[in-house]
Amino acid sequence: KKIQRGSMRTNYTRREEKEYNLFRTLFQKFVCSGLYATYCKTVFDLKVEGYRDELKDKKFIVAGNHISALEPFLVPHAIRKPVAFLAKKELFEGFWSRLYMDFLGAIAVDRKKLEVSTIKTALSIKNTNWTLGFFPQGTRQQKEEFSNITRGFATLAKATKCDILPIATIGADEKSRHPFKSKIVMKIGNLIPYSNNIDEMVDQWGESISHLTGTEYKPRIKS
Repeated sequence: KKIQRGSMRTNYTRREEKEYNLFRTLFQKFVCSGLYATYCKTVFDLKVEGYRDELKDKKFIVAGNHISALEPFLVPHAIRKPVAFLAKKELFEGFWSRLYMDFLGAIAVDRKKLEVSTIKTALSIKNTNWTLGFFPQGTRQQKEEFSNITRGFATLAKATKCDILPIATIGADEKSRHPFKSKIVMKIGNLIPYSNNIDEMVDQWGESISHLTGTEYKPRIKS
């Protein structure tokens, strides 16, 4: 898909390896760790649990739960790696939003289908120090249970031969009601090995997020 309004760059569904350069790495670090994480540490006592030093040199896809607008900015801080998130194409329609998404290294996607350009971009990112990022729940969910997980992240794990790192955010949906009283916790799970069984990887991710958050995962009913 192409975004036509007000930008020399029109296609954000296909991104090249050279785009994940020092500028975007430093820009994302400034925004995520310098601004968002500092703010959340001050106001909401942000904590990260489960980080291991060996993750620094691992190639993986990171997949998190989605309960607020903060996760895309807190996940790179938590895993200490720059993350290229798949973002809905509508975020690239306005000039300033598109510029912001571009500088953050985001990839425009149609949430209804996985395009060939996304797979090519994923393979390009694997050759950099960046990590591909997903929110398999698609939209924000603030319930005691979750289901209907999109399969795209597992499909790309299979295509790129990358393990999946589950990460759970807890408390971010309470931030507006209890400043200086509530807490935000980022919990990093164990790597899920990639395999040829996409449904199995999806269920393993769901079960891991369930364990980390205490919410109930309801697997998709297979026909």
